This record gives sequence, C-alpha cells and structure tokens, in this order.
Amino acid sequence: MRSVISLWLALALPQLAWSQKLALPDKPDSLHFAVIGDTGTGTKSQYEVGRTLLQFRAKFPFQFVLMLGDNIYGNEEAKDFEKKFELPYKTLLDAGVKFYATLGNHDDPNQRFYKLFNMTGERYYSFRPKAGVRFFALDSNYMDKAQLEWLNKELGSSGSEWKICFFHHPLYSSGEKHGPAVELRKILEPIFLQHDVSVVFAGHEHFYERLKPQKGIYHFTEGGSAKLREGNLAKTDLTAKGFDQDNSFMLIEIAGDQLYFQTISRPGQTVDSGVIERPKGKPEPRSP
Repeated sequence: MRSVISLWLALALPQLAWSQKLALPDKPDSLHFAVIGDTGTGTKSQYEVGRTLLQFRAKFPFQFVLMLGDNIYGNEEAKDFEKKFELPYKTLLDAGVKFYATLGNHDDPNQRFYKLFNMTGERYYSFRPKAGVRFFALDSNYMDKAQLEWLNKELGSSGSEWKICFFHHPLYSSGEKHGPAVELRKILEPIFLQHDVSVVFAGHEHFYERLKPQKGIYHFTEGGSAKLREGNLAKTDLTAKGFDQDNSFMLIEIAGDQLYFQTISRPGQTVDSGVIERPKGKPEPRSP
C-alpha cells in the first residue's frame, strides 16, 4: 500500500511548487517551522498539501510543524492514524521533522498519548525550540481553571522574547460558518496581553485568514490544510488578508526581532507573505 501511495504522490500534482519563489530570507541561524490545521481527512487534498510541504522544505528546511487541531477526523484506530497522518507526511517524518499537535473539536483527547503528536500525554504544554522563542499549545475545547493557572504561570516565567500560542478555535474570525470564539477571547486575551504574547495561531475555520493586529497581537487562522470551506470568508474590517479558494499551509521564520511568514496554496502559489516586528508597539506587517 505504501508503494502505491508513494507513486500516486509523485504524480498527483504538477511540479508547480518547484517554480514558486520563497518569500522568506532563510537565514542560517533563524528558526524555521510550518503551520497546518484541520488536516486529518486522509483525502487527496491532504496528500497534495503534504507533497507541496515536502517540496518547499527542499528550499526552506523547516524543523517542525504546528498542528492546529482536528488532526484525525472520524475513526481513530491505528489504520486511521496511518492513513490520515503518517502516510501524507511520511517523508517529512522519516527526515526527523517533528509535529506538535493541539486538540480540535473533532479530536479524541486520547490523541495526546500518540507519540508522533509530541504532546507528551498532556492536553496543553509548552516547548522551546530555540533560545528566546517559546510555544504554548492550548486545549481550547475545555479551558478549565487548571489550564488557565498553568498558562499564567508558564507565560510569566518563560523569559522568552517571542511567546507564541496555538490552539484550535480562533479568538477573532471573519468566517461565516463559525465566527470568533468570543467567550474564549474574554478569558484568554487579558492573559495574552498581560504577558506580551506576540502571535496566535488557530484553526477550525476551513480557510486562511490573517487578522489585523488586535490590541497589538497578531492572529492567524490556518484551518484549510485538508478541508476547505470555499467562499466562507465574510467581508469584515478584521481581515488583513484572506484566502478561501484552495487548501493552504504556512511557513514561518523567526530571525531576531522579525517573524517572517509565507502562506502557500495546495499547488504551490504564494497567497500571503510579510514580516512582523517584535519590539514595543508591534507595527503593521510589511513586505519582506
């Protein structure tokens, strides 16, 4: 079965991604990672996005991937983890790329014990891949007192210049299907502001959206890496850039006080890019 799928992957997409320009500086000492969301379908679109991710890694050697929830749709037996995760990203996994997952509303909480999701048995956790940068994975399905106390403590003691949170439900959204998680925003936003969180990644909405900075925090929604809700982005004043015409993923590079981002569609077209400056005031993204 693996050989058949590998052959299909080799033929499924034209070599469009190879011809696309990388919009990131790719500095040797910077942090490189990717972001995907709402991926666990096991469908053709997931495999095609996985292949384009692999093609771009030849240009931009990202070290790990953030997963924004809904990691496995439907049944969650061993064969489902193989079809809906291990095979679409097999070459990346074989190359040692780590995937850090967070739980979505379609995910069984027992996914936290699945070794390749690197959740170490926890619904919420943090990790520091590089000095000065720390990530905080949250379970937005169940924001209980224990999780909030943990988050306050971890953010307060992290000592990192870049504090980046990722979870499933977006605090701000222009999606017509779901829209923003307003009650969750009331709980989390004051904590983010208190501890100078710079960037938030969420999924749930099956498209890409970069929000205008909200109270100085940059919010990205990337929930279209396997599923797509075409034409679901409403016209609101929140959106800095949106894309709901195809599946997509993000590449991110952190170099000192700059966070560069590039959002890429399933066939390899760049649909958004820019850079965020970390110093006080957090100015608007500019073109890199």
